[in-house]
Amino acid sequence: MAEPTHEPQAKADEAQAEADETQAKPNEAQAEADEPRVGVYVCYCGGNISDVVDVEAVAAEAAKLPGVVTAKTNMFMCSDPGQQVIADDIAELGVNRVVVASCAPSLHQTTFQGVLERSGLNPYLYENANIREQVSWTHHDRAEATKKASALVSAAVAKASRLEPLEPVEIPAAPAVAVVGGGVAGLRAATDLAKAGLAVTLIEKELTLGGTVARLDNLFPYSEPAEDVLCRLCEEALADPRITVHTGTVVESVEGYVGAFTLHLEQQARGRTVEATPDADSREITSLDWRCEAFRGYGPGEAFADEPVAADDAARALSVPVGAIVAATGFDLYVPPEGEYGYGRLPQVITLLDFIEWLSKQPEGSVPTFNGQPVRAVGFIHCVGSRQVEGVHEPGPNGRINEHCSRVCCTATLHCACDLRDKFPDVVAYEFYQDIRAYGRGHEEHYDRASLANVIFLQYDGAQPPKVVAGEGDDHPVLVSCLDGLTWGEEVEVGVDLLVLAVGMVAADVGNLATSLKLPVSADGFLQEVHPKLRPVEQAVNGVLLAGTCQAPKDVTESCASASAAAAKAYGLLASGEVKLDPYVAHVDPELCEGHAACVEECPVDRAIAMEDYPDGSRKAMVNPAICTGCGACVAVCPTQAIDLSGWTLEAYEAMVDALLLSHSEVSAL
Repeated sequence: MAEPTHEPQAKADEAQAEADETQAKPNEAQAEADEPRVGVYVCYCGGNISDVVDVEAVAAEAAKLPGVVTAKTNMFMCSDPGQQVIADDIAELGVNRVVVASCAPSLHQTTFQGVLERSGLNPYLYENANIREQVSWTHHDRAEATKKASALVSAAVAKASRLEPLEPVEIPAAPAVAVVGGGVAGLRAATDLAKAGLAVTLIEKELTLGGTVARLDNLFPYSEPAEDVLCRLCEEALADPRITVHTGTVVESVEGYVGAFTLHLEQQARGRTVEATPDADSREITSLDWRCEAFRGYGPGEAFADEPVAADDAARALSVPVGAIVAATGFDLYVPPEGEYGYGRLPQVITLLDFIEWLSKQPEGSVPTFNGQPVRAVGFIHCVGSRQVEGVHEPGPNGRINEHCSRVCCTATLHCACDLRDKFPDVVAYEFYQDIRAYGRGHEEHYDRASLANVIFLQYDGAQPPKVVAGEGDDHPVLVSCLDGLTWGEEVEVGVDLLVLAVGMVAADVGNLATSLKLPVSADGFLQEVHPKLRPVEQAVNGVLLAGTCQAPKDVTESCASASAAAAKAYGLLASGEVKLDPYVAHVDPELCEGHAACVEECPVDRAIAMEDYPDGSRKAMVNPAICTGCGACVAVCPTQAIDLSGWTLEAYEAMVDALLLSHSEVSAL
């Protein structure tokens, strides 16, 4: 394997000592000069908190605490008027530490830190008391809930009084992004990033670009040819001189951190590379001999050859240094086990993608045929591999059933039924469905079109899916029966010549990309965002963004939108040439460190802490603040207390515990 480029790592290492020193002594002069003057602000949360907690009583108790100069309530602290109350108190009362008792810090910590920053205070002199999720949403007794809320506020004030100004961790960032996946989401993200001026490496494991869209005929809701959309995206990416494209290439491993990742790739012999030409204004693509073929994708001519073109059999190792990674790895289609709805046993049972390709190749004006037999009736079964029911459906290879809705299947199936009826009006179409979820703009029109085209709908219960058996005689080769909810549970049986299974989306195997970076996944196996509303395309691993259906089932429009959002986030991270990270990381006091290395053994994050040689011959621990996640595991095992956590010091923890114990004793004495 080729040696990785270490320049981003070296720059980060040079900055590490400075960052570590900054964390060890966070603006001591300011900390000493500012006698803590704490402002406490208790939120009603529009009734979410105040319906259970007496917020006025909590504020009144907070006003009695040492160091508190004001304690107020507000209906919505996160609103502009609520934020202004804090800003006014900072200006008029000299508040220099702020405690907001409200919802979880994951929602609005950044909001309130912004208030402090705009008011001239260090944003890290803020502390949150979570009295919504931890109190009002978990308790019902108003008196007890109020006491608990007061105790949590007391602990937050104790910690806030010991907060010191901190500065963000700043590390150099390579102005380059790796986009893993060459479907529509990956192509959209790559072109958006390149237009913003960043170098992009697009990595696709298949020999052609396009992903699942390459296997479609036209796209709902406007029946735009999928081939046209795909060609535009591919040609735009190939024409941009900032984009390097690798096909037939997989990610073997990833190392590093935001601003300084290195991806180690393996490209198979038939894979191809189109190198970036950053000094050119554009790239001429006609000389590349790349083209689009229906239902096969966009790629070099040899990718479509029936016989492999002679090539060196050896795979090639590549290394790519980047500042951020966009995961656009797509999805897999559910594969029915043999026998489900007759799949694999009855040749007339096919998936929706197979049907799309079959229908596109049937000459209009004739009787459609399948395997040489005329097709007079077609049945479509929705939710195959989606919305599965425990005890009814067998778990998949991962041991789970697919309880999620794949979202696009209803509209896709309606779209296909309409295309069938438009092309062959004499062919009968049946739709076996649980619910029609045509949720997007223009999707409902396909439901209306199908109804007007006399598509016959039969509704089944998910716990009692349709039964499929082979037909007898020469009438129809497949019989489908179900208890029809539209006729009050009457058992209906229909004969069809072709049965189409609308298979759902399941999470794709992201492979070494996920294992190398320990990317979190949701319960249904898709890559998990930090927050669906506030940080919808960001992963918990800094510098990793999500685009398209690797995150959840989406249609093409949604996939492209999320790809553009991921590109914007990546550009925002890297545009300045450095990345700013929260300073809640461990730092080592070298005077106390005796080199036991217990912190290194305990740390769950690879290379976050390492033993370094000092000029005096000793070995001491050093934290890489770019990698440290601030979990505090190292603090707990250090025998000399040489390591501590900025923003969550041992002293602050002790003060919080003392405040909680005092609150408990006062409550017990009542």
